[in-house]
Amino acid sequence: MADFYTIEKRDGRWWFITPDGAPFWSIGMNHIDSAALRYVESDGVWEREFSNSHEQWLRAVADDLRDWGFNTIGWTQEVVIITEGYHRHSRPFTYEEYQWADMPYCHLLPFTEAHQWQVEVRMPDLMRADFEEWCDYVARDECVRLRDDPKLIGYFYCDCPQWVHTSPATEWRGSLVDPDLLESEAGRRELSAIAERYYRVTHDAIRRYDPNHLILGDRWEANAVLPEEVVQAALPYIDVLSFQCFGTVGNIATKMQHWAGFADRPVLLADAAGHIRAHGDTSWPPTADRLQDTDHYQQVMDALWDIPQCVGYHLCGAYIRNNARKYGFRDRTNKQINETVAGIRAVNTEMQRRQNLVR
Repeated sequence: MADFYTIEKRDGRWWFITPDGAPFWSIGMNHIDSAALRYVESDGVWEREFSNSHEQWLRAVADDLRDWGFNTIGWTQEVVIITEGYHRHSRPFTYEEYQWADMPYCHLLPFTEAHQWQVEVRMPDLMRADFEEWCDYVARDECVRLRDDPKLIGYFYCDCPQWVHTSPATEWRGSLVDPDLLESEAGRRELSAIAERYYRVTHDAIRRYDPNHLILGDRWEANAVLPEEVVQAALPYIDVLSFQCFGTVGNIATKMQHWAGFADRPVLLADAAGHIRAHGDTSWPPTADRLQDTDHYQQVMDALWDIPQCVGYHLCGAYIRNNARKYGFRDRTNKQINETVAGIRAVNTEMQRRQNLVR
């Protein structure tokens, strides 16, 4: 047995393996931030129920997650503003906050701000020496504190990096590499070299300070152009292929199955959800409160379970419904949204049962 989470293929199926040697299928909650409990309209619930203590609050969060059938804290940062000028997320959890929650968790390292939703920051030059210097700082600052924690499953990098794609809001800054490189053999070789350097530098920065934990890598956007050269370059330096993938159940299953078969490596659906639109609202950002589509959640879970390379599903939560995202499991006054909780809990309980059958 290892002292930390590992990856292993058993009887033809990939699993996370816990420090005590048990197969582990990660059922994660993403986007956990307390600030929505401090709106003026929250009517003092933060002080009244949690005495201005993040420790008290996180212990309550963990109790909720376990009660709802989740076994992992996924990416903790929550979207807090979505406008033409700002698309920001809350800060990441600290080492102490993970200890208060006392659950398995994943942690995102900010090696780049190449996220497809990041509208304010220019792209880095991955070939410059200062990129290595920055990566060393990130790993030195964060991994040293986390490296001995057996609850940490592994490290994510960028959330949906724009390797060759852009959106109308990010066209001004371009992509990490010129998409024209895909048009020639020489260009593809250059793309491979840039991607290889990126994944080698980030891997080596982590391993310089943390030899223990899994590397979950970028959470690639499966619905955008993702060159195989990028994924191929990452393979020697990451342990799991991680993806964001929204859409129909069929779309998610098809995209995840494609990448699961790319190299017979573990794949993780690291961020996805289905939403019931309120009053026909299909806009993003939403203009009215929404609910999780629990039927969609169940169907996606079933589809992922049928992929032997899949090691988990982390739900695009959020824990609290704030004024930017407008959906979650508790409202701004900390009242549980029972319609969401009941459906998600039933699915998660079934997934835990399936997992336990192979232990």
